[in-house]
Amino acid sequence: MVASSADPVDPRPAGLWRRRRRAVGRWSVAVAVYLLAVFHRTSLGVAGLQAADRFHISPSQLSVFALLQLGVYAGMQIPTGVLVDRYGPRRLLVVASLTMGLAQALFAVAGSYPLALLARAVLGLGDALTFVSVLRFAAGQFAPRRYPLIVAATGTLGTVGNVVATLPLTAALHSLGWSPTFLIAGSLSVIAGGLVYLLLPAARPLPGGPSTPSELAAALGRVGRRVRSAWRLPGTRAGFWLHFTAMSLSLMFAVLWGLPFLVQGEGMSRNAASGVLLASVLVAIAVGPPVGVLIGRFPAGRIPLAIGSCLLTVAGWYVLLAGFGRPAPHWLVIGLVLITATGGPVSGIGFALARDYNGPGIVGTATGVVNVAGFVAGIACSLAVGVGLSLSGGTELTDYRRAFAVAVSIELFGLIQLVRWWLRARRFVLSAQARGEQTPVALVRHRWDLG
Repeated sequence: MVASSADPVDPRPAGLWRRRRRAVGRWSVAVAVYLLAVFHRTSLGVAGLQAADRFHISPSQLSVFALLQLGVYAGMQIPTGVLVDRYGPRRLLVVASLTMGLAQALFAVAGSYPLALLARAVLGLGDALTFVSVLRFAAGQFAPRRYPLIVAATGTLGTVGNVVATLPLTAALHSLGWSPTFLIAGSLSVIAGGLVYLLLPAARPLPGGPSTPSELAAALGRVGRRVRSAWRLPGTRAGFWLHFTAMSLSLMFAVLWGLPFLVQGEGMSRNAASGVLLASVLVAIAVGPPVGVLIGRFPAGRIPLAIGSCLLTVAGWYVLLAGFGRPAPHWLVIGLVLITATGGPVSGIGFALARDYNGPGIVGTATGVVNVAGFVAGIACSLAVGVGLSLSGGTELTDYRRAFAVAVSIELFGLIQLVRWWLRARRFVLSAQARGEQTPVALVRHRWDLG
């Protein structure tokens, strides 16, 4: 996206630095909206127990919050790309901020479970508009060679919202109470939306964007065809299942069931459990850059790295769930939670696969397809835990362990699919190499390769 109020080219070094500072300042305003979106998205992870008490709901009903919020988010990923092309990132960021602010205000005053569900669904809608819009805005503000760094920095800074949603939010809920805390949270997004409107330049929609209902329907039809084209490629499928597997337990733990499991299942205090969740977020922030450097230098090792990370997570959870008849040692629980948190940055490898295995015309669509996977997995795991706890009729350690065993099995299923499509992607690349074609990575055939 190119800003309509773009600054004229100034060849002088002072002018160059002014433009860079201006671009960074504008991007910072946009990133603030995404940071708040992540904060809102994960806020229920530390407020889940209070929500269950406030709305008098069962664990399975509590998990429906995640189903609606993440379901709306996942379903809006591809439509968001169409909307940002039509209306520009500035407008979408303003709408996203106001929508999230309204949703949190509604959640603050909701006195019934259905109204609270509506609030979380609206929150998911606003959240869905943020990340793609921030990246589109950055694309029009920075040189192409700087764009990958900006994308990585956007994701890392957005994770700060998860930090704010742990100890600070827990303290606010304890000192201020439910309604004031979420009203303040909602007002922050409204303020951010005002700053976006005042400080960010208006952007021109892409030429030829849909302007009538029939044109929009035709555009959506073209999106559908691009989705099918991307889905046919083994590299896209491998990226999908990598994102699905790596994000499944880490997202479920951060968004909803982490604090309840640590408090009710493993007997930690709420402050200690919040500290563990905060540490997991910091680990995810620290792991992200090294993973990016490693997969950039050794692209052939991207999927094996993800397989190893996910295998360690699954094996660790099965040992924890089956190996102790009483609460496990806290050091072991904390270590496993930190290992699980690496699934977030590892899941980003899926986007690299989508970029490498798809042509320029469908790489954005393929990225959206991959991005949906982890949120679908997070929804499935959250529902599995909620339904499992409801069926067992309790929230004791054994109840949590049975419910979590089902969630871990969902990640195991994704891991099996990941290995399957990794082998198919290898066959695809090896066949292309044999024909003398250029490939995303250079592979050496092994005896266990397919074909």
